[in-house]
Amino acid sequence: MYPLHFQSYGTGTPLIILHGLFGSSDNWFATAQTLAHSLKVFTLDARNHGASPHCDVMTYQLMARDVVEFMQRHGLESAVILGHSMGGKTAMVMADDYPDYVQKLVVVDIAPRAYPPRHLEMLSAMEKLELQTYTNRRELDQALKSAIPNPAIRQFLLKNVKRDAAGEFFWQLNLSALRDNYDNLNATTLPGSPITIPTCFIRGGKSDYILPEDEEHIHSHFTSATIETISNATHWVHADAPEAFVQLVRGFIG
Repeated sequence: MYPLHFQSYGTGTPLIILHGLFGSSDNWFATAQTLAHSLKVFTLDARNHGASPHCDVMTYQLMARDVVEFMQRHGLESAVILGHSMGGKTAMVMADDYPDYVQKLVVVDIAPRAYPPRHLEMLSAMEKLELQTYTNRRELDQALKSAIPNPAIRQFLLKNVKRDAAGEFFWQLNLSALRDNYDNLNATTLPGSPITIPTCFIRGGKSDYILPEDEEHIHSHFTSATIETISNATHWVHADAPEAFVQLVRGFIG
């Protein structure tokens, strides 16, 4: 059992938000606060992320089980499950393995298929960073610049760097476990049987994570699914277009 770290906001119908790879519950603070005007929102840290426990094995089946155990500990019989990227795959597996716990499903910018290893360069750059040799975050940012030119992605990754009691930098992420389980995290999450739970896929118009050829698989395996596109958003849909994203989620949940 891996009790997940979480934050909660608001009251009402429970909504559980699952972040993506290299993310944490903190990434969803603004969105959760906005949604909490009408919902009881829980943002969870996945295993090996944020303040949740580190462990050697990561599969979507185990991460789905982590969420179910979280719900059982907090007396939640069912909830709306919203997952982004890696969290979206966890949410899909949860709907397949534990359908009674899922009222509705929101999958953000990910399809139920295998993906190429597009994050390995970022992971390698993070592993090579000798944190003890740096004194401030500006130095860390500069050190990652050649491997990761996009400043927004660098800042996203560096949110995972914390200071210990002695003031030394450390990765809150379990980088070695992420590398060891990387193939598991890229795996397909096509359900074993069609999912009838009401489902909304939300993709960024500037993202290539849900392609036109994915739509047939989505509709054949998620029989009540709709696919919505926010045209001016990248993979980080909720950050790029927060108002449009919240409007879609609220409209879907009802």
